[in-house]
Amino acid sequence: MPIPQDESRTSARSPMRCVRLLLGCTSAAELLGTVLAEGPGWITGEGSALYLLDSAGMLRLTASHGLPDWAHERYGLVDPAGELPAAMALRLRRPYLLSPEHTSIDYPNRNAGMGTGMISVATLPLVVDERAIGVLALALAHRGTVPPRDLDVLETIAGACAHRLHHLLDHLLDHADARPARQAGPDPALAHPLLSLAVRAAGHGAFERDLVTGESYWDAAAFAVAGRPVAADGAAPELERIVHPEDLPDVQAALAEALASGGRYRIGYRVLRRGGKVARVEESGEVMLDVHGRPVRIAGLLADVDHRGDRDAGPQHDPAGARTALLLSLTRALSRAVTVREVTAAVTDVARPAFGAAGIVLDLVDEGRLLPVSHTVYGGPRRAELTRLADLSEGMMQHSLARSALLFSEPGGRPRSADAPAAWAVLPLVASGRQVGSCLITFAAERAFSREDRTLYSAFAGILAQSLERARLYDTHHHRAGELQRAMLPRTLPRLPGIATAARYLPSTEGMQIGGDWYDLLKLPDGRIGLVIGDVQGHNAEATAVMGQLRSGLRAYATDGHDPAATLARTSRLLAELDTELFATCLYLTLDPADGSLTAARAGHPAPVRIAADATAVELELPGGPPLGVDPGQPYPLATGRLAGGETLLAYTDGLVEDREEDYDESVQRMLGGLELWARQTGPGRIGPAPALERLADLLTLNVTERRSRPDDVALLLLHRMPPLP
Repeated sequence: MPIPQDESRTSARSPMRCVRLLLGCTSAAELLGTVLAEGPGWITGEGSALYLLDSAGMLRLTASHGLPDWAHERYGLVDPAGELPAAMALRLRRPYLLSPEHTSIDYPNRNAGMGTGMISVATLPLVVDERAIGVLALALAHRGTVPPRDLDVLETIAGACAHRLHHLLDHLLDHADARPARQAGPDPALAHPLLSLAVRAAGHGAFERDLVTGESYWDAAAFAVAGRPVAADGAAPELERIVHPEDLPDVQAALAEALASGGRYRIGYRVLRRGGKVARVEESGEVMLDVHGRPVRIAGLLADVDHRGDRDAGPQHDPAGARTALLLSLTRALSRAVTVREVTAAVTDVARPAFGAAGIVLDLVDEGRLLPVSHTVYGGPRRAELTRLADLSEGMMQHSLARSALLFSEPGGRPRSADAPAAWAVLPLVASGRQVGSCLITFAAERAFSREDRTLYSAFAGILAQSLERARLYDTHHHRAGELQRAMLPRTLPRLPGIATAARYLPSTEGMQIGGDWYDLLKLPDGRIGLVIGDVQGHNAEATAVMGQLRSGLRAYATDGHDPAATLARTSRLLAELDTELFATCLYLTLDPADGSLTAARAGHPAPVRIAADATAVELELPGGPPLGVDPGQPYPLATGRLAGGETLLAYTDGLVEDREEDYDESVQRMLGGLELWARQTGPGRIGPAPALERLADLLTLNVTERRSRPDDVALLLLHRMPPLP
């Protein structure tokens, strides 16, 4: 049996907590994010969506997670009279389930290769008092079936979402006169409950900023607070156009701090009204984070401080101190970034909104050339814009880097092309005398860059260059560490007559991203096959080094002819003699390809799984001993068995099933259900042993990579004994 797990492994999530949080959400996107972040761990998130009925009676995609662009285009609008799962759930007024058999064939598109064969999709109608308002579609991991208890949880979550959306939509329609027209479509009222809810709550102007697209919207009351005419499309004016120049650094610094941490914030500042008048306002808002902790939206209120008579409100204006505070906020955000990807995420998530920029293109020097990295952070609708900006700016960024000089646009300069940004700054990134890259910051409106602005951007360029250099060193170190880890694992598995095999290794996403998991497949002198899989405690260089020594030692003991029990006993003594406090779990079994006879021993390791020809999957009953190195004098029991022709063995390390959000034993049972489904649908008897095992290995690791984090590394080894020829 698997190593017992302590109670701390059990998830702190609960359906009641999830429902409680859902009833406080303020938008469809927040509802879906809460379901994925706080709902049961077996909701994978990838491919989940929330639809709302629009005024034309169509189901319109309102929020999603993990859907590719083509799926948004194909399934962005669903006809309730059609045969898609969302339409079926709405018409039937009950959950409509797509089993993994269906998802492996035709969901979301049979030509797109998106089916995994181990994912179910539950589509749940959102109904309140017999009134249907939409559909919630959730992807579920490792489900051969959905047990009644899990279905009850899903229906409870859907009910909470329905009632909260019904409340939000009712308030939205009550205050539709305060809503700007934001987009074309049959029912724009469905898209913006935040604005109307904020106005209703405080009676002041409301705003919303989409941090992904960079778009910002105000309602009519917000324009009145700022003393500006209402824009036809509700688009908010640029910060530089409304905030008093002396207060702008304060606003940018406070905004950067809020973006870096998320949650609520409050800023007081002066605005420039038409005719040169100055008024004091207070901005109260909240930075909303997605399920990955990245800021995606800001919503809140603008209050007229002078009108309400609060004479003490407003900041103490120290532009130099505010710019220093802005730099400190940006530095803190960048200091938390470890990899190059995280640095670029901090630039786009924090620096871009804080500067009030329309876009940022970040290029890194690679073998003397500038290569873009921003595309790995943006994506979706922003990808085309970034590509266009990168093409336009390539020469300018090269020029700035060659001269090691900042470049700024000038207002009222020479006529610009239709594709060029209204204003821009190009920052050369140089750290420790080395050219690291170049950064282009663009703005939607013309602006003059003051001496103080240029000093600020110059300082930011230095901080960004240092962060990128540090991150590149980190990435390089981990790449080399990963190469070391891979070098200690078999480059290829040996070809064995009558046997098909497949193996996978995934490093941890935490710590040093290396570890002590290993596997091996041995040709033994007597014609038998040795299968080894082990897991050294820890995720660092020491664990990898110990793993290499154990692998070599165990291989030597096995090829000397020792049976699995004696081999593990000798390996345990070897580990005890090494200068380390680490221990390891291990499974070693031998197989005779001629008759399928097995001998096996287990040192605190998860039991292997037998997938029989009739598609049943069960753990082998192997008595086990302590982990290697814990009690070097303890013998290990030897078990015997047989692997029949047409049967498959799966040996794995616990990282394959271990999930902080789910009980370990439940994860194992979920995996067994998925293996049985695989055996029925695409097992070796259907598409051939080698392709079937490779597909299964991909499916198992896919379910691991979809988790939000991977605290442990993962190794798995699959072995299939082919049936004898007739």
